[in-house]
Amino acid sequence: MAKSEENKVYEIENQEWLASLRYILENESEERAKELLDILRDEAQKHGVQFSQLYNTPYINTIPVEKEVDYPGDLEIEKKLTGMIRWNAMAMVARANQNDKGIGGHISTYSSIANLWEVGFHHFFKVDKKGLGDMVYFQGHASPGIYARAFLEGRISEKQLENFRHELREEKGLSSYPHPHLMPDFWRFPTVSMGLAPVMAIYQARYNKYLYNRGLIKENDKKVWAYLGDGEMDEPESTGSLSIAARDKLDNLIFVVDCNLQRLDGPVRGNGKAIQEFEALFKGAGWNVIKLLWGQDWDSLFEKDSSGKIINMLNEVPDGQLQKYAFSYGDFIREDFFGKDESLKELVADYSDQQLKRLKRGGHDSHKIYNAYHAAVNHKGQPTVILAQTIKGYGQGDAGEASNVAHQTKKMNVDGLKHFRDRFKVDIPDDELEKMPFIKPDEESEELKYLHQQRKEAGGYLPQRKDITEPLPEPEAKIFEEYLKGSGDDEVATTMVVVKVMGKLLNNKEFKKRIIPIIPDESRTFGLEGFFGQLGIYDPEGQKYEPVDKGSLLYYKQAKDGVILEEGITEAGCISEFIAAGTAHFNHGITTIPFYFFYSMFGFQRIGDLIWAAADAGAKGFLIGGIAGRSSMPGEGLQHQDGQSHVYALSVPNLRAYDPAFAFEIAIIMQDGLKRMYTDKEEIFYYLTVGNDTYKMPEMPEKSEEGIIKGMYKFQKSSNSKRKRKVHLFGSGAIITQVMEAAELLEKEYNVSADVWSVTSYKALYDDAIDTERSNRLDARLNKKRTYIEECLKDEKGIFVAASDYLKALPESVSKWFPAQLTVLGTDGFGRSDNREHLREFFEVNARHIAYAALYALAEQGHLELKELKEAIKNLGINPEKVNPRTA
Repeated sequence: MAKSEENKVYEIENQEWLASLRYILENESEERAKELLDILRDEAQKHGVQFSQLYNTPYINTIPVEKEVDYPGDLEIEKKLTGMIRWNAMAMVARANQNDKGIGGHISTYSSIANLWEVGFHHFFKVDKKGLGDMVYFQGHASPGIYARAFLEGRISEKQLENFRHELREEKGLSSYPHPHLMPDFWRFPTVSMGLAPVMAIYQARYNKYLYNRGLIKENDKKVWAYLGDGEMDEPESTGSLSIAARDKLDNLIFVVDCNLQRLDGPVRGNGKAIQEFEALFKGAGWNVIKLLWGQDWDSLFEKDSSGKIINMLNEVPDGQLQKYAFSYGDFIREDFFGKDESLKELVADYSDQQLKRLKRGGHDSHKIYNAYHAAVNHKGQPTVILAQTIKGYGQGDAGEASNVAHQTKKMNVDGLKHFRDRFKVDIPDDELEKMPFIKPDEESEELKYLHQQRKEAGGYLPQRKDITEPLPEPEAKIFEEYLKGSGDDEVATTMVVVKVMGKLLNNKEFKKRIIPIIPDESRTFGLEGFFGQLGIYDPEGQKYEPVDKGSLLYYKQAKDGVILEEGITEAGCISEFIAAGTAHFNHGITTIPFYFFYSMFGFQRIGDLIWAAADAGAKGFLIGGIAGRSSMPGEGLQHQDGQSHVYALSVPNLRAYDPAFAFEIAIIMQDGLKRMYTDKEEIFYYLTVGNDTYKMPEMPEKSEEGIIKGMYKFQKSSNSKRKRKVHLFGSGAIITQVMEAAELLEKEYNVSADVWSVTSYKALYDDAIDTERSNRLDARLNKKRTYIEECLKDEKGIFVAASDYLKALPESVSKWFPAQLTVLGTDGFGRSDNREHLREFFEVNARHIAYAALYALAEQGHLELKELKEAIKNLGINPEKVNPRTA
């Protein structure tokens, strides 16, 4: 058969196949069409036919015109309201910078996202009967728009708008970004550290399903909305957990990516197409993807273009050029885009340059936005992402619209103000423009009546934050009693103690449903595998297979109502889950108590930004840093050994950080934490470092409770306190065993009286000391109130030596409040793979080095002869030529 004849046959066959498909589409359901196509694909693959993965659709809206629903609101009133909010948001930033040069703020981001938010506020963001609403992660840089709307709602005063970014004035102003700690009745989620909102939103949506599946909440109708920037999607946290959302079928989660195609400095993908890239990424991860690219005024162009040339052009044009079109006037668009093909040029022949310039992108068209949101909230079985194409600085004209400097725009000149006013039909006369007045119509105006009515129908106003939970009773003392008595001859690790205390809480009537164990993928490392069979590991689909260890009491049991959140190897995901659990009192009106177990090295160091977000969000709970200390974790080496997390912890104001050595210390600290966080309702959270180094746990000394909480106490007095040579040895965590051994060595071999102090929290000591100093200074108190350290040591004489498994900077942070010079030993430097004995020798924190440091300090004070010191070096096996661990 000739090639031409063959082509004719193929064409006839093609038309027959297409006719069959059209028949199905016209006469049967969409699902039936999908079923037949899947059958054909499967049959072809059986015979080795390979298919390309179609992760990209054409560069047009996902929802076709014929499937759109009518807009339910009054678009004209909504346009007026949006114009007012746009103006007030712009004026707030511009006035702040006019009055206080360099105070900062952002205009262009809200200009880009305004319509996306307003359609949500008018028609989608719901609040329940408790006053707890949908969980909306508002893009941080666009916060002026939220303030401007709240002003119209009467929830923020004009004075507060005037004091934007001036929070320290007599009448407190507004925080720069969404910060719940600074505006606790308003913001719920800290979002401006880019990349954190996506991962927090995913795990918040997952936690909502978890609570419902466990029966802890009765309804499962709250949506989690996350508004994100396209430049923000480069952050690894933005996309690292997408598969989790798809795997758990989080249809309560909606991402809205504001694709204005610009980063802070220029295009997000100048030579590429960010939206197409995101579509493939989200589809590949298993999400429902809705592209919202073009406004209604493009519909007629697409309809008239029977050849599909416009779509082909849009598929090819790079983002940098799309940005150029947004920046340019209509004549350039006519020539550079439509002018490349005569038939396209003819399509827009009757369009003015102004009309071409005003062709809307989808993220600025309320009708198109409504349809995207409507499809998203009704979609089942998958999370949804809406990729909304917008223009950064939309409506600002020459004052930053689609400009590479749009993100930095803080001010507007008179011409820019006129353009902005006219573009959004804001009612301000020319002679008032430079004053940039805030606009608020009368409460009886149709605009404000409409605004309030829409929110009334939705259940209330957003954002807002409130705690409707009642305080929990104090935990019963009997939960902790056994740990105060010591372990006798049994050797115990502090990790085991925390796990056992948590186990008791899980069996306590008041706490058992509130405790939320969170584990990355290290249950057996922390001794938590015993809870698998007892509590179950949460999985929304239960367990569809028989685990290999089913015959074991500790088998890997997954359950739909499982209690344990075993999140896999994702520290960012786990701390996001901790934040969700630790803020349930704000978001669900219930109290849950998270215990997040992790390698301490991968806590603060790896996810410090999210721990800071937890602090800002008001999260409560216990962070448990396991196998803590640089010399206490044998074998693993440099990247696993933590000698710095407690130094990082110093920076978090509302974090209580402890490095307990004994079981009774853990019991007292956890009892205190439960009381302060959940009975007294303090907005704090706790960090405890624990180890798997086993040793005998002593009985709690009398009257030591206060010292344990405040940071230090005298654990052990010298057996002979009348000796002339007197030292005080301070130990923390597992290093306390080395300190006790050093004290015994000094007592027996060197005629030194040695007291042992346990330092449970250098952070508590530091916080108390700087607060006390400040109080003395501001009260002009020359007869100074003592710091807690000074109060403890007021009658103590002698030498002071502190050893910890952390950087020397940790004890040094409080050394100035000691009565004499503090000699500090610590673990500065890179870790090594070896056992504890060799690691402690390498870092010079073992008993011999601690004892020698005390002897050297005694020699410095003239209480030890040089001859004796040199003899001690020899007897203790101290090598002066040993490598420096800090630089090795």
